[in-house]
Amino acid sequence: METIDLPRFAQDFLTLLDTAKAYFAQPWTFYQIGIIAACYLIGWLISRKVEPWLESRARTIKGKPGLLRVIIAVMRRSHWVIFLFLLSIVRLVTLEMTWPSRTYMMALALTLGWSWLTISVTSRIIHNRTVSRLIALAVFSYVALGILDLRPEATAFLDQVAIQLGDLRISALFVLRTILVTVGFLWIANLLGNFFDSRINTVEDLSPSFKVLAGKVVKISFIVIAGMMALSSTGIDLTALTVFSGAVGVGLGFGLQKVVSNFISGVIILMDRSIKPGDTIALGETFGWIRELRARFVSVITRDGREYLIPNEDFITHQVVNWSFSDKLVRVDVDFGVSYDSDPHQVAKLAIAAGSTVERVLDAPKPVCWMTAFGSSSLDFKLRFWIADPQAGLTNVRGKVLLAMWDAFKENGINIPFPHRAIIMRSPVEVVRRDAPDAE
Repeated sequence: METIDLPRFAQDFLTLLDTAKAYFAQPWTFYQIGIIAACYLIGWLISRKVEPWLESRARTIKGKPGLLRVIIAVMRRSHWVIFLFLLSIVRLVTLEMTWPSRTYMMALALTLGWSWLTISVTSRIIHNRTVSRLIALAVFSYVALGILDLRPEATAFLDQVAIQLGDLRISALFVLRTILVTVGFLWIANLLGNFFDSRINTVEDLSPSFKVLAGKVVKISFIVIAGMMALSSTGIDLTALTVFSGAVGVGLGFGLQKVVSNFISGVIILMDRSIKPGDTIALGETFGWIRELRARFVSVITRDGREYLIPNEDFITHQVVNWSFSDKLVRVDVDFGVSYDSDPHQVAKLAIAAGSTVERVLDAPKPVCWMTAFGSSSLDFKLRFWIADPQAGLTNVRGKVLLAMWDAFKENGINIPFPHRAIIMRSPVEVVRRDAPDAE
């Protein structure tokens, strides 16, 4: 590791300290610090009264979540806004009364304050709060160094902290610049990918599976291009990554075997269009409808509200029942029985009419009812009908049809039998006498 030129850096630092010491020795410096602190305190006290009212009024905005996030971000920093406005007024008054040099600290505080407020608010477009704060802090540090005219010194210091790996020199400035450029390019690629993905989803002529596949291809392409552009812009020779790419290939072959398998399985699923968002499927004991297709898994939501993240590989290697592969129509069977004194022709008509009254039962194909057997205690029937929304559940529609049939049978005097059991009780004495041998 290279050594840092400490004497030079220490000399620059001592020069900066001497300048600051000379400036802070003046009385007006402390006056300005007191004015800044007083303005901030007044702004904080006013914001405690104003901020809740402003935020409640801002939340009445409907239909514009992006605008609402920015407005709320400004409202929650109302003490900064009030502080900066108060300090601006005080500085203007001070400029009219004394020399401009006696308002340097206030001008510096205003510049840094407005910069921090603007950066912290604009960074709220990023939903991750931790990433948003890191970006805001990094941008503010860069701006602040420029305002204080310390950017060349900071750049030289970061460039001196370096290690040498063969012909490659890696400095702290190089690492920091590489991270910032890469993150910037990837962020822009993600925005472009989401934009084109949303535009592809609005095309009605494309199938749902092709929309998902095209969106993923566009996103991956933008990310790959952004990564290559970021590496090229930072001065990294892409041919130097051949050894690294070979190591990554070995890692993909061993450690990332399942990840690659699920990714390729996802591409196959999208290409053969065996499943698509909105399909009702059954895989093992999981029955639900597909909410989303991802690169590694498929999101399936069941009727009880649970969301299962099933690996793509399972849809290739296991038997999958797609209830809406060719069409969304699903046939449902309801078994029931009536007493032997009932007219089977009337029972079939009443069952069909009762099933047709349920909202989810389709009129075409029409429901049918067939007598299936002479049971031990009843005439057995099967009512068959069709529905077009299996994702809404099967048990609930069966229950509604059974209730409608119950009302129709009760109104027409048709009984639904149930098994009868006869129990014969014998006293212990009678049992013993009957089982004992005859006396001679």
